[in-house]
Amino acid sequence: MSSHDVIVIGLGGMGGAAVHRLAAEGLRVLGLDRFPAVHDQGSSHGGSRIIRQAYFEGADYVPLLLRAYELWDELEAESGLEIRHRTGGLMVGPADSLAVAGSLRSAEAHGLDHELLDAAEIRRRFPTMTPADSDVALYEAAAGFVSPEQSVTANLTMARRHGAELRHGVRVDSWTADSAGVTVHADDGVHRAERLVICPGAWAPDLLARLGLPLVVERMVQFWFRPTAGPASFAEQRHPIFIWEDAGRRQAYAFPMHAESDGTVKAAFFRSGDNACTPDTIDRRVAEGEEEELRRFLSTRVPTLPGPLARAKTCMYTTTPDEHFVIGPHPRHDRVTLACGFSGHGFKFVPVVGEIVADLVARGTTRHPIAMFDPLRFGPQG
Repeated sequence: MSSHDVIVIGLGGMGGAAVHRLAAEGLRVLGLDRFPAVHDQGSSHGGSRIIRQAYFEGADYVPLLLRAYELWDELEAESGLEIRHRTGGLMVGPADSLAVAGSLRSAEAHGLDHELLDAAEIRRRFPTMTPADSDVALYEAAAGFVSPEQSVTANLTMARRHGAELRHGVRVDSWTADSAGVTVHADDGVHRAERLVICPGAWAPDLLARLGLPLVVERMVQFWFRPTAGPASFAEQRHPIFIWEDAGRRQAYAFPMHAESDGTVKAAFFRSGDNACTPDTIDRRVAEGEEEELRRFLSTRVPTLPGPLARAKTCMYTTTPDEHFVIGPHPRHDRVTLACGFSGHGFKFVPVVGEIVADLVARGTTRHPIAMFDPLRFGPQG
């Protein structure tokens, strides 16, 4: 007899939401993670993650985002923690850029509130910004950011309240599945359960090596600057999050100051070239040239933002070829559910991914649209 109904590997953003929702279903849950709770070695850290609904990555994501917003509010109410900050958001760039045109398509397809601003209106409403005359923006009042650390803390807290057993500092070496259940081999022993959920973030290529998913782990760098304009100009009550795309399709993003940012503004490139790595080989040092590259991008667009550098930190994206997620049953083992490959834009979906995973484990299906996340879309091995 298994001592647990389900084991969850990985307790970051997605795994934390999964153990919360599974335990809330009344299942006996064991969660395992190799690091201490709320760590900074994976992808669920950095103080802030953008949330938005006018989604340029595709209108099919919008129903999931609408549900995620509801669940963010529920998580705040249940945990008593402040997680979501509504600051408004600007998608800026040429009118045909993905950031602007893609956001507009999603907003129009789902009737989302939004405004289109020309360059003069951007400058008038947001004086820190100096767009070129050819730039435009989509403004979404519902956009903002969430705290990844508070999110993970809240979900793990709620999971424990519902009876989940969470073990940190436990390294999972391997797992197997058969008709009787699943077995997980970890450095604290062997664990058995009826079902298994794998939410390993950047460790997915290792734990799912036999499946052959085409996942690439990418090194990213986040920077925190002390603006030269003073804190009032970038306070979250006055300044939106933004994603700015140039004519070469490169995107940079930034957040306003907030209580946990210590007088700094966080900024980064969304992607930055050939930076494949593994969790074991990632270079966590930040080169001076990486900082200068971002400074050059921002200096002509938000000139008072890139002041003195306060700090910089690496994180990892685990990316699929089509940049859509991998969520669904394991193609070879129906007792195993996968949630990985979130491709650098998944954190805003954390609570709804937890709900989807709980649906799949407890009921074998979900009302949410997840066909585009099917592991089998990559071919027979996936």
